[in-house]
Amino acid sequence: MTTHAPAPSFIRRLLSGDLPRSRILTVILIAIVVGLVVAPFLVPGARSLNTSAKILIFIALVASYDLLLGYTGIVSFAHTMFFGIGAYGIAIASTRMEPGWTALAVGTSCAILLSVILATVIGLFSLRVRAVFFAMITLAVATAFSTLMSQLSEWTGGEDGITFKMPTIFQPAYRLFEEPVLGIVINGRILSYYAILIAVVVLFLLMLRIANSPFGRVLQAIRENPFRTEAIGYRTVFYRTIASVISAVFATLAGVLMAIWLRYNGPDTTLSLEIMVDILLITVIGGMGTLYGAIVGSVVFMIAQTYLQDVMVLVSKASEHIPLVATLAHPDRWLLWLGLLFVLSIYYFPQGVVGSLRDRARGT
Repeated sequence: MTTHAPAPSFIRRLLSGDLPRSRILTVILIAIVVGLVVAPFLVPGARSLNTSAKILIFIALVASYDLLLGYTGIVSFAHTMFFGIGAYGIAIASTRMEPGWTALAVGTSCAILLSVILATVIGLFSLRVRAVFFAMITLAVATAFSTLMSQLSEWTGGEDGITFKMPTIFQPAYRLFEEPVLGIVINGRILSYYAILIAVVVLFLLMLRIANSPFGRVLQAIRENPFRTEAIGYRTVFYRTIASVISAVFATLAGVLMAIWLRYNGPDTTLSLEIMVDILLITVIGGMGTLYGAIVGSVVFMIAQTYLQDVMVLVSKASEHIPLVATLAHPDRWLLWLGLLFVLSIYYFPQGVVGSLRDRARGT
C-alpha cells in the first residue's frame, strides 16, 4: 500500500476533497498545468499556441461530458450540439451587434438559455427509455441541429461558417506592452489564451465541486444501480435530467471559449460527428468518472493529433532505405498509427490513464 503525505487544507478545499490519489498522477497533472501556463513563452509560435488553447478548451468540454457519461452513466451523442450552440451564440451576437463585451454577454446568455431548454426537453422525453434508445435519440437531434445550422445561412453562414470580431483586447493587433516580455509580444492572442486558461480552471473546479457534492454522489449511485437508487427515494429521471442540463451548460461555455479563440465558427468546427468521437476517445483514454482524465486525455490526444504526422515524416526519411518501414511510416498513414496508439493505450490502461494510476497507487 502506497502512503501519501496529507495535502494542504487549501489544496484539498480547492479540489473539493478529490485529490489525484497517486504520486505519479500528481506529478503529471502539475507538469501539465505548469506547461499550459508557460506554453506561450516555453514553445512560442502560432501552431503550439493553437494546440495549447485547444487542449484547454477540450479539457472543459470533455470534463463536462464525463459528468454525464462517467458520473451518471448516460451515453449521449448530442454533446457537440451544445458545444456548437455556445460558439454560434457568440458568432451570431458578434455579427448582429457591435463586437464587444455586450455582444459576448448576450451571445453567451442566449446560448446557455437555449441549451438549458433543449437539454431539459431531451432529458424529460428521452431519459425514460433504455440507454441505447436515448443515445440514438440524441444522435438524431444532434444531426438535425447540424443540418439546421447549415441551412440557416443568413444567420450562420451555412457550410462556409461565419467570421466575426472580438473585443479590442482580444484582437491580434492589440498590444498590452510596447516592449516584448521574455521575448514574446503580449498581444490580443496571448491575452485571449490566458483568459481561456483562467476560464477553464474555474469551470473545471466548479465541475469538481459538483461531482463531489451530495448531488454528485446521487449521480454515481444512479450510474451503479438506478433501480436501487429509485427504491431508496431518489427520482432518477429528475437527477438525470438535471445532470444533462448541467453538462450541457458547461459544454456551451466550452463552445463560447472556442469561438473566442478562433473568431470563426462553422458546422465542421463544433458540430461534426468527428468531434463527438474525439470526446468519447479522450474520455475513455483519460479515465471515465475521474474528471482528471479530461486533462490527461486532452493533452495526449491533441499532441498526438497535431504532431504525430511530423514525427512520421522524420521516421519515414530516416528509414527511406528500408522499403517496408518507410511505407508504413509514410505521413499519409498517420491516422492508422494514431488509432493503434489509442488501442494500445486502452489495452494497457483499461480504466483509463487516471483510473489505472489510482488503482496502482492503491495496490490493486
